[in-house]
Amino acid sequence: MVKVITYGTFDLLHIGHIRLLERAKTLGDYLIVGVTADDFDKARGKLNVQQNLMERVEAVRATGIADEIIVEEYEGQKIEDIQKYDVDIFTVGSDWYGKFDYLKDYCQVIYLPRTEGISSSALRTEKRQLRFGLVGESIILEKFSVECDYVNGVKLTAVCSAYPDELPERLKALPCVTSDYDTFLDHVEAVYIMSTPKLHYAQVKKALLSGKHVLCETPESLTRSQCEELHCIAKEKGLILAEGNKTAYATAYIRLILMIKAGKIGNVISVDVTSTSLSEKYFVENIDSFNRWNSIEAWGAKSLLPVFHILGSGYTNKQIISHIADDERMFDSFTKLDFVYPHAVATVKVGKGVKSENELIIAGTKGYIYVPAPWWKTDYFEIRYENMENNKRYFYQLDGEGIRYEIIAFVNAIKNQNKVTLVDESVSLAIAEVMEDYYNGKDVVRI
Repeated sequence: MVKVITYGTFDLLHIGHIRLLERAKTLGDYLIVGVTADDFDKARGKLNVQQNLMERVEAVRATGIADEIIVEEYEGQKIEDIQKYDVDIFTVGSDWYGKFDYLKDYCQVIYLPRTEGISSSALRTEKRQLRFGLVGESIILEKFSVECDYVNGVKLTAVCSAYPDELPERLKALPCVTSDYDTFLDHVEAVYIMSTPKLHYAQVKKALLSGKHVLCETPESLTRSQCEELHCIAKEKGLILAEGNKTAYATAYIRLILMIKAGKIGNVISVDVTSTSLSEKYFVENIDSFNRWNSIEAWGAKSLLPVFHILGSGYTNKQIISHIADDERMFDSFTKLDFVYPHAVATVKVGKGVKSENELIIAGTKGYIYVPAPWWKTDYFEIRYENMENNKRYFYQLDGEGIRYEIIAFVNAIKNQNKVTLVDESVSLAIAEVMEDYYNGKDVVRI
């Protein structure tokens, strides 16, 4: 029996895929099809895949062409598979010509002609050209715009800022550049909001009432009731409202959370997060005091993410200790937040007037997880145990600081009307409640 093997992502399975599988089948008696895993696709730079692994596997199975389906999870697996399954022929599309010649040492390699005029990339682009707009005064908007170039079906059409003349040239080149929010909304279908958190509630609400999908940088609002209202409006109108926090979409961070839930370090007893910066480089040069983010807004909301992801929002006690640099604006140069849970504790330290090691440490009854600075750009972490021989390091691809994955998750949520891959609403509500308590002086100690 002649065994044939081929590999692919098989996203949005189309006639080109089917014809390639049919041709592969005619080369032998038994066809094995390798479908690439989600993480492996990311590592290879395929970031716009619309369907998850199980959807793609089921699509290949439904063709009835494959005799066996396997999952490709890592570089170098092809050689192992060829040897493991005693493969005679490896085949792939001619667009990969020469790429897999190294496999000729293990089996025959055949490059099959592709079906001209059709591809998954073209289908993804045709399916959606989402008109996207950016709001705010942060230069992170420029990073966001760059990452949009890597996401199929997204077209940046507008930017709204209190300082349109000070925006980077890349943003000034968009079709609509304005300081008028109503004009801006007329040019978009979805918005990314990175303005001062003081404006988030009003801007998100207006966008939702105008029928726009919203990705809002954390925090979504500064009170829990306002956050609840925004999510109710989104649900009533069938729109996506998502908390913007790039770390939440980084592969390493997602894996870290899964390993904790799987009990790799036992029961979590403590979560310690530190996020500090003395730089104001993230905003336009002449930003005024109203539009400038204080420490708890800029870093506190982001740093609460792992606390609420890991321990939930059911804390029994909390204390907020702040060094206030400006009483009128409640501008904190440093804030420490302590949470007590029934069986765990958490500490978050943030500051724009101090500098410390920006690390994340999660302590458990079996071991602990260490994420080095800056933890929010998570591409590497370690699990450490009492017996150092059992320690393990984990490395993952991180493209565009996680912003790229954030955009893809948001766009896919709009497409599928499914928020499973987004930050959970309960986390958004818990963050908004902490912001509310800070500004109301609840559980706050000033130093």
